[in-house]
Amino acid sequence: GQKVCFADLKHPCYKMAYFHELSSRVSFQEARLACESEGGALLSLENEAEQKLIESMLQNLTKPGTGISDGDFWIGLWRNGEGQTSGACPDLYQWSDGSSSQYRNWYTDEPSCGSEKCVVMYHQPTANPGLGGPYLYQWNDDRCNMKHNYICKYEPEINPTSPVEKTYFTNQPGDTHQNVVVTEAGIIPNLIYVVIPTIPLLLLILVAFGTCCFQMLHKSKGRTKTSPNQSTLWISKSTRKESGMEV
Repeated sequence: GQKVCFADLKHPCYKMAYFHELSSRVSFQEARLACESEGGALLSLENEAEQKLIESMLQNLTKPGTGISDGDFWIGLWRNGEGQTSGACPDLYQWSDGSSSQYRNWYTDEPSCGSEKCVVMYHQPTANPGLGGPYLYQWNDDRCNMKHNYICKYEPEINPTSPVEKTYFTNQPGDTHQNVVVTEAGIIPNLIYVVIPTIPLLLLILVAFGTCCFQMLHKSKGRTKTSPNQSTLWISKSTRKESGMEV
């Protein structure tokens, strides 16, 4: 659910909307509206390089201990009309954001067409491989009312202005490091906003505490100081009477 951007103005931003609970996943139209409400669109893929970039991002979902695994993702490819299982059917698919890209990454024997008009990117790492290999990252057409995760695509941006929405900046798409985080806006700025207003109060408390300690130390020295004109010994002024003793 985090928007991922690159540290330049040449490459788009992306967001992987993954829902662990099956009941929270959405239809194709719901996913499309969700992306558009944030100023983006369902993912369109221009070439194999962009496909590989998305794959590297999705691999972060399957790292050990994350608890995230199976769940296909809606992309912006769909078919408008009632095309059947004819040879012309694959040519009827178009991108919902208006892209003219002809790049396709269909799984074996896909698209099956018929009533399946909307396209998902497979993400089923725990499923047994089929005829086309693992069900990972290749495309499949599905019924548009089915519930899946989705991927949004946005225009390039730099230096996010909102500290609440976390935006991750990575290196160039060709880098060997996957999804390297450079800048994150969120917890640290909010913490600074909380700490700075309390500084005057902390200084006032520190001054009061120091003054109190100084006064206590001064009084303590006054009690223990002894006058040089006073003797610490008691001497009797009366002459001791000698007892009458005979030698």
